[in-house]
Amino acid sequence: MMDLSFMTTYYPYFISGVLITIVISIITVILGTILGVLLALMKLSKITVFRWFANAYIEIIRGTPMLVQILIAFGLLQGIFSLPTISFGVLSLDFGRLLPGVIALSLNSGAYVAEIVRAGINAVDFGQSEAAGSLGLRPAQAMRYVIFPQALRNILPPLGNEFIVLIKDSSLLSTIGIYELMNSAQIVVTSSFQPLTPFYVAAVIYFILTFSTSRLLNMWEKRLGKGYRR
Repeated sequence: MMDLSFMTTYYPYFISGVLITIVISIITVILGTILGVLLALMKLSKITVFRWFANAYIEIIRGTPMLVQILIAFGLLQGIFSLPTISFGVLSLDFGRLLPGVIALSLNSGAYVAEIVRAGINAVDFGQSEAAGSLGLRPAQAMRYVIFPQALRNILPPLGNEFIVLIKDSSLLSTIGIYELMNSAQIVVTSSFQPLTPFYVAAVIYFILTFSTSRLLNMWEKRLGKGYRR
């Protein structure tokens, strides 16, 4: 039987850690989506340099561990910017550490989002591009007004899954001293002398976050599919 009596004292650490985790995940998925869309358009571009850069970037990022990328970003960016540390509930949030971590997660996420967006765009029937061209739309206008709106239906579900992945991967930021959920659990382990139970609690919280998000995304996907005919 697990002893959860420590929760009466240390629950604020888990609450603060969850909030920081959610904030990091939301910021990262927004930045990663912007970067991913740009990379996808570059990969689909007729300009060779753009295609080469996008392909090289995606292969390098996807071919190296995220933890290594976080440590490299932290080593390169730490101390460059003079950023404050603020109180976030019972925890402190050092923006000097947060910035490299968010940048690393966003750069990594952008590579995966780029493939999601590219696949979504390629899934749109080529006849749509021809129809847009016959109406006098330029390629950029056709992408903006015709192709991309149709591709969104294919892009949004896997993009939601990327958000779920980021919730879990944010735990890697504990290695550079960011007090998200995982690091909060480590603090409780040290303070409460409970070697494993706080990690069980963190695991349950991660599961609740990801499971709830997954169910919401499934509901959203079904709603998007209403009235859609193939």
